[in-house]
Amino acid sequence: MMIKLKSEDYFKVVKPLSQVNINTMFAEAVLQQVVPGSVYADSEQHPRTFYVIHPYGMSLLFGDDENEEFNDSLFDYITNKQQIRHTQEWLQADPAGKWSAIIDSLLSTHPDAPRTIHRNTRVNFSFNRETFQQAKKQAPLLDQRIVQIDQELFLAQGAGVSPRYFWRDEDQFLTEGGGYCLLSNGEIASTAFAAFRNESQLEIGIETAEAHRGKGYAMLVCAALIDYCLEHQLEPVWSCRLENEGSYKLAQRLGFEPSLTLPYYQLVV
Repeated sequence: MMIKLKSEDYFKVVKPLSQVNINTMFAEAVLQQVVPGSVYADSEQHPRTFYVIHPYGMSLLFGDDENEEFNDSLFDYITNKQQIRHTQEWLQADPAGKWSAIIDSLLSTHPDAPRTIHRNTRVNFSFNRETFQQAKKQAPLLDQRIVQIDQELFLAQGAGVSPRYFWRDEDQFLTEGGGYCLLSNGEIASTAFAAFRNESQLEIGIETAEAHRGKGYAMLVCAALIDYCLEHQLEPVWSCRLENEGSYKLAQRLGFEPSLTLPYYQLVV
C-alpha cells in the first residue's frame, strides 16, 4: 500500500531519486523541504517504491515497479476511486522502469480510467550555450524595462505560472530563488523566475500576461535569467509539455534542444 512518509524519513528517498535519469528538480525540492509536498512509499522502514508530489501539482513515480500491493493502491489513487485526491496532478514516471506500460495498461483495461487520466508528453531539454548566444544577437531590441524581482513584484504576480506556487514566501524566493520581470507601461508583462534551484542548476519558470503575448517579451526576460545563470555557473534547465507549443518553441529559440520525451499523465479530479 501507499504509506505517507514523515519528513524525517525523506532521506531514505534521496539515493533512489538520484538514480532517476530525468529532470527531477521538483521532487528534489520536496525532499529538501523547500516546499511542503508529500512523499509516499511502500514501507517506512525499507522503502523500495516511491511517489513524490509537489504542491504545484507535479508528481513523480519511481522505484520497484513490481510491487503489486503498492500498485493496487496507486491505481486507486490515480483513478481517484475513493475520491481522496481533490486536486489535479501531472504525473511522470521513471522511464527506466515499466511504469508507463503499467499505467497505459490501466487506461486500456479499466473503463473508468480514461475519464480521470489523460496521456500527454513531457519534454526534457539540454542547453546549448552557443545557440543561445547567437539567438541573443538576433533578438529584436525593445524599449521595455527588465528588472529583478523584488518583494513588491513577487507579491504582484497574477494568475498562471507564478513564483509564489514554487516557494514558501517572498523571503525564501528572494534568498534562494530569483528572477526577472519585463515591465510594459509600469505593469508586469512577462516573468522568468527560478522555479527550482540547487547548487548547479536553475529550472526556469515563465509566464506572460495574456495581453502581452506575441511581442517577444518572454524571450527577452528569459534571456536575462539565462544570463544570470551563466554568470553564476548555473546550468539553465527547461522542461515542458510537448503540447504546450509556445513553451516548446520558445525553449528552442533560447538554445534548448529536446533531449528526452516521456509520457506525462494528467490526473483530473
